[in-house]
Amino acid sequence: MMDNNYDRNQDTARMSILSRYKNKFTKKFSGGKKIFSYIAIALISSLIGGSLSAAAFLYVVPNTEFFKNTPLYESMSSSGTTASQAKASPISTSSSSNKGGLTVAEIAKKVSPAVVGVSTKSISESSNIFGFSDGQNSSEDDGMGSGIIINSDGYILTNYHVIQGAQSINVILSNNKTVSAKVVNYDENQDLAVIKVTTKTDMPAVAELGNSDNVQVGDPVVAIGNPLGKELLGSVTSGIISATKREIAVGNTTQSFLQTDAAINPGNSGGALVNSAGQVIGINSAKIGGDGVEGIGFAIPINTVSSKLNGLLKPILKVGIVCMDVDSSLSQQYNIPQGVYVKEVEKSSPAEKAGLKTGDIIQKFDNKSIKSVDEINQIKATHKSGDTVSVVVYRDGSTKTLELTLTE
Repeated sequence: MMDNNYDRNQDTARMSILSRYKNKFTKKFSGGKKIFSYIAIALISSLIGGSLSAAAFLYVVPNTEFFKNTPLYESMSSSGTTASQAKASPISTSSSSNKGGLTVAEIAKKVSPAVVGVSTKSISESSNIFGFSDGQNSSEDDGMGSGIIINSDGYILTNYHVIQGAQSINVILSNNKTVSAKVVNYDENQDLAVIKVTTKTDMPAVAELGNSDNVQVGDPVVAIGNPLGKELLGSVTSGIISATKREIAVGNTTQSFLQTDAAINPGNSGGALVNSAGQVIGINSAKIGGDGVEGIGFAIPINTVSSKLNGLLKPILKVGIVCMDVDSSLSQQYNIPQGVYVKEVEKSSPAEKAGLKTGDIIQKFDNKSIKSVDEINQIKATHKSGDTVSVVVYRDGSTKTLELTLTE
């Protein structure tokens, strides 16, 4: 009994001391500073109730009207850290944006006007191993891909395989207006090309380019393009980044791609892969996928494109031939010299004006021995429009030297 009375006296003394301090703090900091009342309650709880009171303090007090009227609760509410606040979600299909990111609907509204259809026509003929026409069968082939408007002057970024071999190119804008276009430049190895609208018209939008180096696995993305032809222009699909820096062999080179599970089908090639800020981070390429593959799409990182964009915006100097490399194996098999075999000569082109003919094998270009198309392009890149270069060709068992004037 003596011990119990002693404990009660001790508790009473503590309560008296705390009461005096509480009154003192309340008077000194009156005018809304109720945070000190909150501290006093915490001290009382820890002295009286031990773990049970602490639990009440942690889980019950924050939900009381008393606590909700304190400056601390208001501060926590404004910063989004209250106990009842829901967790933030990534990009979604809801009608409002979050944390600076855009919804899929907002991304589509922002970027879709800058994505176009690229319609091509080409002539294919039956031919031998060198592509020499046998004159028997020919057909007109229609192609369809996508492109991205990159400036208001009508320059459009796309894949090289979309425009490869095209005799004519049309661009279908987001308002369904069709305008003509021409090839400005291309990089076959990187599967990139820039075309330009030649019909005078206002561009409906210009895409904003992002930074593909900042992309992480799991980031939400949206693919915009024209899968399977004109009927599905401006289709939007969404997904995530499945992998970054995915190394894939393309032809004789290995390239790095972004992998996504957003649906990318034939016709999407050259279209935009977009991040949650509505910025283009990749150029979709259906060519890397395959028939029957689902949930695996690839895009050329936009930073790879950006490093080449200045060169691609400069008009390529034109020769006007379709050609192929003659390597040592073909040279031995067909008893012809190594060089570049001319498969076709475009009408009214510099090549035709210089006298090149189908079946010629180019052995020297600008007085330099060459064995590949890449070597011709490298030499050509050192010249400007109007320059004249000598071209040595093998024809019918002998060589001829021609003079060719380069033009845009």
